[in-house]
Amino acid sequence: MTAEALATEQPDNVDMGELAPYAGGPRLTDAESRHGAVSLTWADGTRADFPLMWLRDHCACAQCRHPRTRERLVRIIDLPETLPEPAVTLTASGALHLEWPAMSGFNVHESLFDAGWLYQRADAYRADPLDVDRKIPWTSAIADALPVADHHAFMHTEAGLCDWLQALDRYGFALLRNGPTEPGEVIRVAERVGWPRETNFGRHFDVVSMPDPNNAAYTAVALEPHVDLPNWQRPPDFQLLYCLANEAEGGESTLTDGLAVAWALRDRDPDAYRILTETRIDFRFQDENADIHYRGPVIGCDDNGNPSVLRFNNWIRDTLRLPAAEVDGFYRAYRRFWGMLRDPAWTLRFMLRPGEMIAFDNLRVLHGRDTFDPNTGHRHLQGTYLDRDLIRSRQRVLERATA
Repeated sequence: MTAEALATEQPDNVDMGELAPYAGGPRLTDAESRHGAVSLTWADGTRADFPLMWLRDHCACAQCRHPRTRERLVRIIDLPETLPEPAVTLTASGALHLEWPAMSGFNVHESLFDAGWLYQRADAYRADPLDVDRKIPWTSAIADALPVADHHAFMHTEAGLCDWLQALDRYGFALLRNGPTEPGEVIRVAERVGWPRETNFGRHFDVVSMPDPNNAAYTAVALEPHVDLPNWQRPPDFQLLYCLANEAEGGESTLTDGLAVAWALRDRDPDAYRILTETRIDFRFQDENADIHYRGPVIGCDDNGNPSVLRFNNWIRDTLRLPAAEVDGFYRAYRRFWGMLRDPAWTLRFMLRPGEMIAFDNLRVLHGRDTFDPNTGHRHLQGTYLDRDLIRSRQRVLERATA
């Protein structure tokens, strides 16, 4: 039946055990229990049905949600498989009030739901407000408006950190400038966000020309566009490269929005795109102490078939284990994609100066560099990796504080 307003006074906003903002949505104007669900209507005309088990499972009272950890305490396995219909009412402030009748092993129970919290969940396919995809594809034209943050503002203000994280979210890369040139600064920057992701190269790595390298980065040769460590089952999500010295001739850095190029490949050459998304190939890093291998496609897709993860790195591409009839087709597709990645129209080229740092999404933005002459001056970059979960967590905490 149509809900009546409760006579007892209730707070305007119900504590749902959420730190993310949810207040401020339209009020509930109608609620009715029918056919194993509660049908709700909001003041803006939005309507949605919430199954009874879903509502009982999401009760946020102190008996059902721990008041400090905010973790769920109610155990739906102990509830009857079919719940009896609750008494449904709306409070004077427009919140949903449910009174569940006593059932085997359970006394009468009351649940209160904030109207704004329910409104955010009225569409089961709507993304979390703080977790929407904000990617902005780019070409070399972005050189006219680089996402840059000041090192001091990043390290000492929440606004500076938040701006940098949002730029990293949108463009897949962001620069820091005006920083110190002491070794280890890249770790201090990483720890401003979370903690470094350690790999077989250590907690951090030094990008310098070495006499006995175990990786192409430790030479002076040009580096084609690539992602790091596609030979890992879970490659590092983000890379940070901090410049301590750059006096050598040459060595300009390059960045390419690989996902934007993958979208373009899908439009221009659908067959090449299909091959690179469907064909699994081998990647391997091996030296005296490590042998790390993974087999996967060059272009990984999300559930909707859109490009989402890149594994392009020609140095550590292992033996091509494909049926002979598929080899020529793969090479054609691979060369087509590589040619587009090399195109200056897609390539951002810049010189990283001492005290500057570039951070980029390692699964989206391909990086490289021009050759340099180590005999003309010292060149020293330090790098480390960060997990996406830590970056998103830091961004979400900062954004919900200002929402």
